[in-house]
Amino acid sequence: MNDSYSIVLDAETNIIKMTGELTFSTVGAALTETEELFTSITDLDIDLADVSRSDSAGLALLIHWVRTAKTNNKKIVFHNIPSQMLSIADASGLDKLLPVQ
Repeated sequence: MNDSYSIVLDAETNIIKMTGELTFSTVGAALTETEELFTSITDLDIDLADVSRSDSAGLALLIHWVRTAKTNNKKIVFHNIPSQMLSIADASGLDKLLPVQ
């Protein structure tokens, strides 16, 4: 199976759009790719509507982004978190840490 994802910043809306898979096999690359992107944006609006598959590593990535935003005094909001990811967050008690709109 070929796991893939993409991260695109919509220049008009300043929304970061994630597509594809956020899994153990992709989150390392996604983390590296977003580090520079996150430093160049004031407010982090992340749309996950097109994430096709996720696992606990994907959730860990979101939690890492929340902590990074807090450390850097940035606002972060997640839009359209996939139900699979929300289920993992709810089961682990991490759902309260996710700023969701």
